[in-house]
Amino acid sequence: MTDLTDQVAIVTGASRGIGRAISLLLAMQGARVVALARGANELKDVAHSQQILPLSADVTDEADAQQAVDIAMEHFGRLDILVCNAGVGSFGLLESFDAAEWDRIYNVNVKGTFLLCKAAVPHFKAQGRGHIVGVTSDVARRTFEHGSVYGSSKYAQDALLGSLRKEVRPFGIKVSTIFPGLVDTHFNNAQPGSPEVEHTHLRPSDIAQAVRYVLEAPAHVVVDELMIHPLTQQW
Repeated sequence: MTDLTDQVAIVTGASRGIGRAISLLLAMQGARVVALARGANELKDVAHSQQILPLSADVTDEADAQQAVDIAMEHFGRLDILVCNAGVGSFGLLESFDAAEWDRIYNVNVKGTFLLCKAAVPHFKAQGRGHIVGVTSDVARRTFEHGSVYGSSKYAQDALLGSLRKEVRPFGIKVSTIFPGLVDTHFNNAQPGSPEVEHTHLRPSDIAQAVRYVLEAPAHVVVDELMIHPLTQQW
């Protein structure tokens, strides 16, 4: 089993929900975490751990993505893990979307993953190891009504990570993709914690444990893909 103590991780979308849960769990396991979110105020609840370095950054901005990796290297002297978790979405009939909403969803879900991976991979190659974890969605493997824009962005994110997996494997770099089903978060302007989803949705901590599972796999093992659903969700 891989020990996460003193490993350095970047986690995107870290201010709440799944990203917050991942950041806190990795810190509890002894990792040092650069927690990314767009607003510094949003990170106050995450940054109470000395293991966590909060960083205000926009994953859709190439300079911010590069700066996040540079700060991890300067502050901690290394980078071992990149968790691409930031994601947005909205749903409706295809003709109800305008181009700005398409751009917003694709910029965060696909471009953000691309930019962080692009910035991190050269460091991973130089050290001969590294682990990228992409938190995407089960809709990367299925289609559904009113999900044309969000679902297609997740298909694209999955394809990006799958291709990258093949590119970097010869360099000792792992790429794992996690496909969550329904999770009780703020996603799509939902209010987490409502009684009606208590027994029908996963919790952010469930996804954080899945990330921990793939990261703690022995050095000779890579979990390429992991799909996780609440028992009540029909697939």
